[in-house]
Amino acid sequence: MAQSTSLITVGLRFGPLPKTRVSVCGRFISRSPPGLRIRAVQENGGPRRLVDIIRLVPELSRNYFKSPSRRTLFGGISLLGGFYVAQTISLSFGALGVNDVIAAVLCVLLTEYVTKFYYSRPKVTFPVALLNNFKMGFTYGLFIDAFKLAS
Repeated sequence: MAQSTSLITVGLRFGPLPKTRVSVCGRFISRSPPGLRIRAVQENGGPRRLVDIIRLVPELSRNYFKSPSRRTLFGGISLLGGFYVAQTISLSFGALGVNDVIAAVLCVLLTEYVTKFYYSRPKVTFPVALLNNFKMGFTYGLFIDAFKLAS
């Protein structure tokens, strides 16, 4: 088996496409499946266990989010995601007219818990900052919806 180009630096490589045999009216036709098959191998050439791949995910994500542009992009996505969730909750419970008070209490509890969680940390990590961005978008979405209802 020949060496192939490395997919990423942790050892995932493209493997050769296997030939499959398909029976059509009693005849066997050999064909390759569409697309590429990706196999995970260890540095010594043996198969990689799923647990090893899962253990690599934190390091890969840490390296992926070192770029400030990626951090900014995902911060904006988190902010807009919170805004979207707030608009969806407000529209769903407001249209039905049922359990409005319970939805409002849950929204306030969510924002207060995230605020306490964020400001009680000695060091703010990136996932905690994303959670705070989500909370800010969520709060902004609820304020915008309140202004729409007041007009």
